[in-house]
Amino acid sequence: MGLRLLLATAVAATPIGFLQTHQLPSGGFAESGGTAGPALTAWAILGLRAAGAGTGGALPYLQAHENALPELTDAELVAVAEGALGVRPTGLLDRIRRAQRPNGRIGPNVNSTIWGILALRQSHLPAPRVSTRFLLRQQARNGGWAWYLHGQPDSNDTAAAIEALRASGVDGAPVRRGLAYLLRLRNADGGFELTPGRGSDAQSTAWAVQAFVAARKPVPKGALAYLRGLRRPDGSYRYSKRFVTTPVWVTAQVLPALHRRAFPL
Repeated sequence: MGLRLLLATAVAATPIGFLQTHQLPSGGFAESGGTAGPALTAWAILGLRAAGAGTGGALPYLQAHENALPELTDAELVAVAEGALGVRPTGLLDRIRRAQRPNGRIGPNVNSTIWGILALRQSHLPAPRVSTRFLLRQQARNGGWAWYLHGQPDSNDTAAAIEALRASGVDGAPVRRGLAYLLRLRNADGGFELTPGRGSDAQSTAWAVQAFVAARKPVPKGALAYLRGLRRPDGSYRYSKRFVTTPVWVTAQVLPALHRRAFPL
């Protein structure tokens, strides 16, 4: 019994094991002591799939909650996760198409346009050219992208925009400018920050790594080492060197970067 317990503990002490131990009988994923939700479950799926691991009953859980996703970005994230599991979520994709505006914007924001493109490409559907052109027009002078129209650029949305553009076949100057913007958010510890002055964090660093992977460029030196340095004994990852918060979400977002996988998977 002691050996079996030791082996079980060893499995759980990996990032994959940590995530899998936070899957509830419903198939959904939850933070410790919390309740399952579609968004966190979708992130867990993407992290586990990027690592080549199983996701248990997560797909039926997501499918059962498709009609209870209040925001378009929730529907887009879930559509990406279901697509990564090899299922084309027709209802969610129809919702995304209906949200497209004449100028190419999908939903209310730049971020919702990015995720709309990623959801379509994850299901091997073409991204609307007008949406790709809209996304290109939202690139700020400093090379970054923001969540909102005319908002302040940040590393996470910039990285996601680069992934969406690369998935749509875009390369060249917009991608180079986006990567240059990301490098300006890199710190001496090897990590990346969300916006200038916030300090490095795991999720921003993971997003930046994914952007360089999507662009087929070398991952900046020290970025992966920074992420590895945030690993905790239970297999999860710290948000930063100072803080531990939402470890299931953070770990799920770190895994694709560690496995050098970009979205769409």
